[in-house]
Amino acid sequence: MTVSSTENWLKSLGASATANDMSTPEHGLNGDSFAANGIAGGSRSSERRRNVAASLDFVEVDQQHQGRQTPTFPAENGSRSAGAMANNSFARSGNERLYEAYNELHSLAQDFRKPFDAPAILVVGHQTDGKSALVEALMGFQFNHVGGGTKTRRPITLHMKYNSTCIEPHCFLIMEGAVETEVTLEELQEYIESENRRLEAEHDKFWAKEIVVRIEYKYCPNLTIIDTPGLISAAPGRRNASQQQAQRQVEALVRSKMEQREYIVLCLEDTADWGNATTRKFVMQVDPNLERTVIVSTKLDTRIPQFARGADVELFLRPPSKLLESTILGGSPFYTSVPAGRVGVSRDTVFRSNDHFREAVAAREANDVHQLEKKLGRKLDGHAERNRVGVSQLRRFLEQLLQQKYFENVPSIVPLLEREHRGAAQKLDDTVCELSNLQEDRLKERGRQFRERFLAKIGTLMKGTISASPERFGETLADEHIRGGAFLDADGQPLPHYSNLANKHMRLYGGAQYHRAMAEFRHVVGQMQCSDISREEIVNSCGVSDAHDGTDYVKSAIEIAVSKSKELFEPYLHQLGFRLSHIARRILPISMHLMMRDGEMMTSGNDLYLKRVGQIYYKFIEQVEKEAVGHCMADLKSVTSYVTWSLHNKEGGLQSVFPAKGAPGGPPNSEPGKDPGASTQQELVSLLESSLWSRRLGPVSEDIVAALVCRIFEGIRDYVVQSMELKFNTFFLLPLMSEFGSVLREEVETIFSTSLEEVFDIKLVKRNLEQARVNLEAELEQVQRLRGKFSEIHATLSTPRFAAPDRENGNAGKGSVRVTRDASGRKPLASNIKV
Repeated sequence: MTVSSTENWLKSLGASATANDMSTPEHGLNGDSFAANGIAGGSRSSERRRNVAASLDFVEVDQQHQGRQTPTFPAENGSRSAGAMANNSFARSGNERLYEAYNELHSLAQDFRKPFDAPAILVVGHQTDGKSALVEALMGFQFNHVGGGTKTRRPITLHMKYNSTCIEPHCFLIMEGAVETEVTLEELQEYIESENRRLEAEHDKFWAKEIVVRIEYKYCPNLTIIDTPGLISAAPGRRNASQQQAQRQVEALVRSKMEQREYIVLCLEDTADWGNATTRKFVMQVDPNLERTVIVSTKLDTRIPQFARGADVELFLRPPSKLLESTILGGSPFYTSVPAGRVGVSRDTVFRSNDHFREAVAAREANDVHQLEKKLGRKLDGHAERNRVGVSQLRRFLEQLLQQKYFENVPSIVPLLEREHRGAAQKLDDTVCELSNLQEDRLKERGRQFRERFLAKIGTLMKGTISASPERFGETLADEHIRGGAFLDADGQPLPHYSNLANKHMRLYGGAQYHRAMAEFRHVVGQMQCSDISREEIVNSCGVSDAHDGTDYVKSAIEIAVSKSKELFEPYLHQLGFRLSHIARRILPISMHLMMRDGEMMTSGNDLYLKRVGQIYYKFIEQVEKEAVGHCMADLKSVTSYVTWSLHNKEGGLQSVFPAKGAPGGPPNSEPGKDPGASTQQELVSLLESSLWSRRLGPVSEDIVAALVCRIFEGIRDYVVQSMELKFNTFFLLPLMSEFGSVLREEVETIFSTSLEEVFDIKLVKRNLEQARVNLEAELEQVQRLRGKFSEIHATLSTPRFAAPDRENGNAGKGSVRVTRDASGRKPLASNIKV
């Protein structure tokens, strides 16, 4: 590589470094180093060498380029930077403090499970998308296993920091309490592998708690990247049940990470057709418009040979809005390639060192640019195309974007930390107070307070609230059927009458879920029809009387209708009771979650007391379910023991259930020449003869019995549906909302007076409170330190002198990411993202 080519590259980036500075061995950009590693040779064109040079910005050149775009802070000792130093974004007295503060903020959020977090790049992709390989390419060195299968079972957070003095990566594993332990790359790799092996052997194969690593390296960008477990596309079928379970676990883990609004999602797509939204479809569940999502097409080197025409490449590099959302962060996707192979000295390794790996990444980027230009038959447009091809371009964009978010979020973090400081201080005071008053009377009072808060939460959930997340605690009707049972027919199959049921796809809990279950019962059972009646059933139901051997088809119809009603409706009593009990039982964990969220939960060490409260609640649900079912059974027995015709004699009588043609009692079809009156009399005699003593079933007798059975069945059905709903509302719902409080109070007071030591382990409570005090003191100290750092940074950024140089030079307005549109209407990435 020549000195002039390096200068041209630096000028194109807007830098002002000299060629002599960039050709020193420290930066690794001189011609000798390229020749020694086989990257540049005399046979290659000068254009290809420039592409290689433009790709090899894993070094301080990139840092110097960025350094001319960001303000700095005063030195720790209070001294002021001079004019030239005021523009160096990576001065140790300036932005390093900002990065360190955000790293500590991330550790605070992870250690103490805060609802906020520091800005970071969240990498999301499927297992074969090259996710971990891209992360290593962005870092400039290899440290983790990559390849097929599940290689990451815990998210790995990488706090990368540029340090020109570190010629080898310096890694620090951050454990509980922000304790740092320096480890080698081999030790770090072994720790990650041991965690993967441990989780693979457990029931829960994945864990959302992050492995946090801080890395200092002269080739590292200033980035915080979170590498998540790869998404799984499990095959259908029962034999793949374990993979399907793993898929659900990974998706839930990654989705919870994406819900952090501070994170920038790096969505990896392994596709040559933007119409196939594999990872993108999953990301859009949380970020529908992809406004905080950067799209990356990986494995570009394998895509290029697939394009037969230059138009195919144009469509891939500049996808229209109908194929790819125009609202994605950055305006357009990025395209990267990472060479295969690992660093090491064994026979199977490809790269001799991390330097060799970085050079191979740069060479691959240069080759990708060359192949794209060859396919297109023209040079790549520097603004809309070249700036989106390669790991170096993606790294530069992410670093500057994250840096901008750092500066933008500083004003909002200061009051947030003030609130956290007040909350931690109050919790600490409460804990100290509890320790000083750890007596039996105090424990009883705390138990009573918890009891009343628990009762209030039950009432709130039943009366209606949005305080609990439907995504986490709600159940759709399909979920409810799986966990609480569905209404089944006589063959054990779910009933199909659900087309018009309201809110069946909504995730409900509490009173809303109870109301939907009752509506489903009315909707399904209220539409049931009597099953077909066979001739054998009619004949067998006639039997003989103790007074005569004639037929009584009314008695037969009653016998058939009552028998079918008992057989059909009794199982639904128990199914409805089990379903409503399932809904009521779910209120307990939801209430506990809300109390924990609101700070109303008892401190650890009172698990026995909480368990007893839960046992009392579940026992009460079982009792009221049994009582409600008993009342319903009594009503079913009463309505089937004695038929009251007023319940079944609806408007229209039997005539309404007969067909219009050939119905008994309908107008006879008189033959020509015959007396209609004689014909009617003859039919009446025939009807009486067949219905009083003849056992030979005719069409008329069969129709009469069937009509009577249907009418009696419908009357019993309508009564049972109304009665069941009334009885469950009276003997299940109302006791839960009005009587359970007095039952729980009586039970708790009995426990306090007879067996207090069985529910409160005072020694354990004291030990847990002391541990809670230690944790709160550590949290308070960390929050206080962070509050001071961010307050100082905010005060420094608020001084007018940082904006003054831009205004003086006529460069006002360059402190944000600039995105312009090309002729096709898409928003390509601007080359001069500035903070």
